[in-house]
Parts: sequence; structure tokens; C-alpha cells
Amino acid sequence: MSSSDDTPLLKANHEALSKDTIPKAVDKAMDKQLPANGHVEPGISIRMGPVDNMDIDAPNGTANGKRKSRGSIPTTSYKERSGSEDEDDKPLSKRRRTSQQAKYTQADSDSELSDVPLKARALPKASAEQIGEDSDSDIPLTKKLVQKKESIEKAAAKEAKAIRTKEKAAPKRRAKAESDSDDVPLAKKKAPAKKANGVKKEESDSDAPLAKKPAAKKAKAKPAAAAPKKGKAKVKGEEEEQQDRDADQEEEEYRWWEDAAKGDGTKKWDTLEHNGVVFPPEYEPLPKNVKLIYDGVPVSLHPEAEEIAGFYGGMLNSTHNVENPTFNKNFFEDFVAVLDKTGHGKDKDGKTVKIKKFEKCDFRPIFEHFDAERAKKKALPAAEKKALKAEKDEVEAPFMYCMWDGRKQKVGNFRVEPPSLFRGRGEHPKTGRVKKRVMPEQITINIGEKAKVPEPPAGHKWKEVKHDHEGTWLAMWQENINGAYKYVMLAANSDIKGQSDFKKFEKARELKKHIDRIRADYRKDLKSEKMVDRQRATAIYLIDQFALRAGNEKGEDEADTVGCCSLKFQHVTLKPPNTVVFDFLGKDSIRFYDEVEVDQQVFKNLKIFKKEPKTTGDDIFDRLTTSALNKHLTNYMPGLTAKVFRTYNASYTMARLLKEMKATGTIQEKVKAYNDANREVAILCNHKRTVAAGHAGSIEKMQERINGLRYQLWRTQMMMIDVDPKIKKKKGAAYFERPEDLDIDWVKAHQEAEVEELRQKITKKFEKDNEKLAAEGEKEMKPKELQERLEKADELEAKYKKENKTGKVEAEGKGPSIDKLETAVDKLNQRIENMKVQMEDKEGNKEVALGTSKINYIDPRLTVVFSKKFDVPIERFFSKTLREKFDWAIKSVDEDWEF
Repeated sequence: MSSSDDTPLLKANHEALSKDTIPKAVDKAMDKQLPANGHVEPGISIRMGPVDNMDIDAPNGTANGKRKSRGSIPTTSYKERSGSEDEDDKPLSKRRRTSQQAKYTQADSDSELSDVPLKARALPKASAEQIGEDSDSDIPLTKKLVQKKESIEKAAAKEAKAIRTKEKAAPKRRAKAESDSDDVPLAKKKAPAKKANGVKKEESDSDAPLAKKPAAKKAKAKPAAAAPKKGKAKVKGEEEEQQDRDADQEEEEYRWWEDAAKGDGTKKWDTLEHNGVVFPPEYEPLPKNVKLIYDGVPVSLHPEAEEIAGFYGGMLNSTHNVENPTFNKNFFEDFVAVLDKTGHGKDKDGKTVKIKKFEKCDFRPIFEHFDAERAKKKALPAAEKKALKAEKDEVEAPFMYCMWDGRKQKVGNFRVEPPSLFRGRGEHPKTGRVKKRVMPEQITINIGEKAKVPEPPAGHKWKEVKHDHEGTWLAMWQENINGAYKYVMLAANSDIKGQSDFKKFEKARELKKHIDRIRADYRKDLKSEKMVDRQRATAIYLIDQFALRAGNEKGEDEADTVGCCSLKFQHVTLKPPNTVVFDFLGKDSIRFYDEVEVDQQVFKNLKIFKKEPKTTGDDIFDRLTTSALNKHLTNYMPGLTAKVFRTYNASYTMARLLKEMKATGTIQEKVKAYNDANREVAILCNHKRTVAAGHAGSIEKMQERINGLRYQLWRTQMMMIDVDPKIKKKKGAAYFERPEDLDIDWVKAHQEAEVEELRQKITKKFEKDNEKLAAEGEKEMKPKELQERLEKADELEAKYKKENKTGKVEAEGKGPSIDKLETAVDKLNQRIENMKVQMEDKEGNKEVALGTSKINYIDPRLTVVFSKKFDVPIERFFSKTLREKFDWAIKSVDEDWEF
């Protein structure tokens, strides 16, 4: 579909611009330079690793992948992010120009097989495909997934045409049915067909226009499958009473997803009452003996400066931050600014000490103080911890809920952030800056006209009180780092947040009716003679096929983060015949690096868009803006924007994979099948994450656990000789040899660690038992009891010493036999194999965001369908928090629902 406006869209402040049109001669000349193998289907990520030096295309970017920043991009903290946050909820004048999509840093859902109780049956081994390899051929997994992606796109096109054909035929069928009905005598008219549960049976309406579906007529969803519970069954009378109670409760529950009329207008509420926000406690000065040391001299600071010194001192163990030069530079600049204002430091004689150099500052006394306080808090008895939590909950209870149109709703982030050092994500240019304390005078309250306005802290007043019926925020303020607005919103499991998620996924479902026309049009426009049309088509192709974010225009004071429409010359490297390397700072200043294979026409277009005189700093899509792109997309479907493609592609891909799936076996095996499908979606849709800071340590721990099992395996094999010395000759000496890498030094270190771990476990159990006795008012156990319990660790230590000295291992357990020990060996081998697969899986997926796909982009109803269809408890896929967030999905569909 070509633009109706012939005026090219030009981006300002760039000297080198693409020409208005592309003559056919240019295309033909470039075709001769490329291999004539015709149309190439889009690939997926070739690799997600570090950038190698490349001698192809023009040199792009600067050394080490770093580029000059122009300021900062507004960001929100992890706790404040929610997958369903909608910019429409914010006042128009306060909306940020940079797009925000939620990102959960919750751990991926792959469960560890090693935690599953071992049974007599052989444990399933993960296939090579599950760890990123092909099990039956030399074709790489990425190539196989490309083929799968092609088949999914063909199925999507076929389904879109079928939906539109069905919609066109629906009015004719209704008219005919009404005409036939008028001719039938009333007495002979058939009653509507009923399902077993009494709900009117209808044709599947999953392909019907979403806005016109009679949501209220949906069959009552089946409860999610639950793990069978042991115990006596209820008697019939009790069961019936429980069913009645459940029915009453369900009747009172507000099932907003069945209320089609709700949320159609812009007005979000009629009445709103709440108690405002909770402020962090005032600063508590450090003890007099805890001071910052400057150039070897302990100095006293003004409380305002001391608080900032405490921010830095308290996080000396966060090497990721305190070893970052940008973090240190920004912190010290802000620290010195406050020192200049408050008079710097004073030595013991009261003389002024000017603090001018960061290198001369020693924050260790402050760190040691805070570290001791943390340890003291951690060591508190359980009863005391419980009492402190109860006290805190009591103070915060009035702020946890609000009354929204007469309904009690949970509030999300009602706490105002305490002052601290800003950390940011990725390579954020403002990391280390001081986040100032938020005062009531900065906060705007949104509340109903007739509601009582919450009281600000004594001696203070609110910035403003509003009655914004179109906003879903309760309070807002502007933070000092990026000038971003922070909002107090409802919790993720509230009706309003749930409706926002629901609309997001329904919008993606609606896109499946139009996807074939969109793809056909942008493929046609890839060869358009008009530069503006060709750039737009290329951008949509990249957004659709590789899940690039659209990218918004930004001011000069914001970070150099980009998306598709704002890609610059240095962000794209071309490797003939059709490979494109992307390298730029993406959302949240996180580096996006990817190497992909593209359609040859797209490769050719990018070469044209990078043509001289363009150079570093020039826009590739210089005749395209995000707003123009989104405006074009609304020609296909109201409300369609670039970001809907990410949700659609993930959900539709998952829907196709689940449709073909035949999950069998145990619960664990079914969960594994779901996770494998989730992994394919993440790879196909290019959902990436940066490697976690603790990834290497996590892999090392897994390897240590594997080595521990290998050592236990060797000991078990040696026990066979103790039971039957003749077995050594029968099985051969090689069977009983200890693995070479587990040398005597490793063995001794492992034994010591095992004994120490046992001691700690016994001690903690003893302390916990004493706490329980004290809480119940009973007499505590004496230290002598602990010493007796610790004898078990002493016995293990003595046993290991004896084994090391004699080279023999005595058989353990009651009635040890060769058969029992061989069974134990088999089980240990199975556990080792499963843990190796897990480790390879974890390493292979370190840059694939499985959680991102499942939580933000895959329609949660698909996970619910899988749960109900294959009788897997929903708890295996969604944590308690996510079950609350997706309560609407769990209750609104059954196993027959289709995306």
C-alpha cells in the first residue's frame, strides 16, 4: 500500500539525504552484483555473541562498540514496570516520547530435572534439539527454524483469508436464517442446542470480529488442572455445600472480560478514593565512630552530604557499579556539589577538609557499618522478623488498596522511592547520579471530586490535586535524573491492569485478519520507485521479521538509544550476499547486536539507503518517522502500531506450535515440551536479553554440582568392592578408577566443603528449633544438644579421612548389595546426564529471553489452554504474582480456545 501523500518525509539536521526516487536502472545494476538465487525468505538470528572485527562494508561505529551519548533516556525502575502499562493513562502533556514495553527480570521458567524425585523408571534424557542442536541431521537448528517460520507465515496468510471470507459470508447467513425463521411455525421452531453445562452451543467464534463477539455467552471456563491430593474424599453433602459456596463467590466476582461494554470510552472511572503514598523514612545519621576517610583523615560531614556518602559506601560490594568509571565520575560530581553547598568535611579538631579527589576517599568504614547492620538484621530470630513485618504491614495497610468505582482494588507501587544512586540499565550515561528525596510538594494526587484528599506529612502540602477521570494513575511526580514522570498505578492483578493486558492481546488477535495483506503490500513496496515507500516497506519488514522496536524521535538531551526508524549509518553493516549486522544501543541503553540473513531485496535497499554521501551520524531511514509508520499501519486496522507485531508474532507462533503438540508422559515431561515451544518462540521472534552478571558463576556452581555427583558415583562404585571384592575383576579395573579431573586436591576441598555444609545445616536447624520452642513458651535446648547433633559431621569428616588414607570406601545403608548399588549408580548417571543437559541448555539460552516471551508477548490464555488441555497445574508456568496478573486469562478460557 503506497502512501497517499507524495511529499517525502525528511528528518531534520542531516546534510546527506536519500533521493526522492530510485530509478529502475539502479536496481538492475545492483542485481548484477548479487547472486541471482531469487527470493530469499528471512532468516533468524545467526549469532548473539561479541562483535568480531569485520573488514566488510564501510567501517561502522567507534572502537569497542561505544558511542558518544547525548544525554539520557527516561527509564523506570524494575519494580515500577508492568507488562500492561499504557501511555494513554498519562496526561497528554506528560507522555514520554520514548516507547516503553514492560520487561520482567524474573527467572525463566525452565524447571530443573535434578529437583524431581527419582523413580524406578529411567529418567528422560533431553534431546539434542532441546539444547540447540539437530538430533537427526547436519542441518543447524537455526536453518530448521527458518523453514518452520516460513510454514507458519503461510498458515497465517491462509487463516487471514479464511477469516475475511467467513466475515463476508456471515451477514448473508444471518439474513437467510432470519428469512427461513419467519416461514417456520412458532411451535415447530427448534430450541437452541445446549452443551452439557447448559450454555448455548455455538460455532467457534475465534475467527469472528473481536469487537462483536458475545463475550457474556462464553462457556464457564474449567478450573486449571491441579496436582492430585492425597487424603480422604469429602462426603457428598460437604461437596455440594462447597460447590454452593464456590458458586456464590463466583457470582459476586466481577468478570470484567465478559462485560463487552466496559472500557469502550475514554472515561476510566466515576468515583476514586485512596490514601495517597508512603514516604521513605527520614535519614538516620551514622554513629559518631563511623566516618568517611579522606586522604587518611576521618572527616565529619553535614547530614545531607553524609547520606550521599552512605549511598556509595553501602554498595562497595556491587563491583559492577563501583568499578564503572562513568558511575564513579557521576557520583563524585553530585557528591562534590553537595559538599560545596554544605561546607565539605571537618577533622577531629573542627578544621575544614576540602574533598576534591575521588581517589583519596575511603568509604570502607561506612560499608563495614552497613554490612554489619545487614548481618544483624539477617540474624534476627524468626519471631522478631515476623513482628517487624507485621508492624510494617500495619502502617502500610491503608495505602495498599483504593476504592475504584465502589470496588476495592489493590494499589501497585504506593511507596515513594527512597533517595539513592541511580544505576540505570545497560550503558546508561547517567549511572551513579544522586536520586534526590521526593518531597510532597513535588507530588500530584489524582482522586474523585467527592473523596477526602489524603493528608500530606505535617508541615507540607501537595503540588496539586486533580480529578482526571481519563487517567488510571493515583499519584505522580517528576524524578530528577531523567525528568521522567513516576506514577502510582493499580496492581498488576487489578481489573484496570488486566483490561490493559486483555486489550493488548486482543489487538494482536485482530492483526491476524490483516497480516497477509500487510506482508504482501510491504513486499511489493520493497521495490517501489518512491524512496519514502521503499524505506517504509523495509522498516516494516525488519519490525515484522526480526522484532526490532520501531524507535522514537528523541531530544538532544536523551541517550543515544535507537530503534528501526532511527537507525544510523554506523548501526548497520552489510555482508554480501544477504547478511545484515545490527549493532546499536537499544531500549534501556542495552546493546543490541545481531547478525541476520534478509531477503536480497531488503539487503539491496539497505545498501541504497547507506549510499554516499551518507556517513556516520546520518539516518538510514531519513524519509521515515515512527509516527508516519504507525499512521500508515492504521490504514489496515484501527489502532495498529509497530509494537503490535511483536505480540502477534510471538502469540501466533506459540499457538501454531501448541496446536501441533502432543505432550505426553509425566507432568515434568509435559512442562519440558511447553518450555521447548517457548524457546522456539523466543528464537523465532528474536527475543534477546543481556547475559546476566551472575551467569558465569551460576554455570560454575552447576559444574561443581555435577562434579559432586560424579564423585558420589565413584564412591558408590567403590562400595561394590567392599561388598564383593571379586567384582573388580569381573567389571575391570577401569570401572573403579576415579575421574582424572577429580584429583586428590579437588577431593579434599570437596570433602571439607561437604562437612562444613553439614555443620551449617545442623546448626541452623538447631537454632530454628530453639526459636520455635521459645515462641511456644517452652524451654530451649542446651548447647550440649547442638554438640551431640554435630557429631554427625565429625563422623563424616573421620570417614573421609579414613577413605583418603586407605583408598577404600565402606558400603553405606542397610543391607548393601551389588544390585542395590548398581541401581544407585544408574540413578546417579541419570542425574548427571540431566544436569549436563540443563547446563548446556542454560549456556545456550543465556541471551534468549524465555521469560520475556512468556510474560510479555505470548498471550497468557495460550499457556492456560496448554495447562487445561494436558492437565498440568498452571502453577508450573506462572508464579503466584503472575497468576494474579493473569487471573482474567485463567478464568476466561477453556482448552478449546484459539488465539
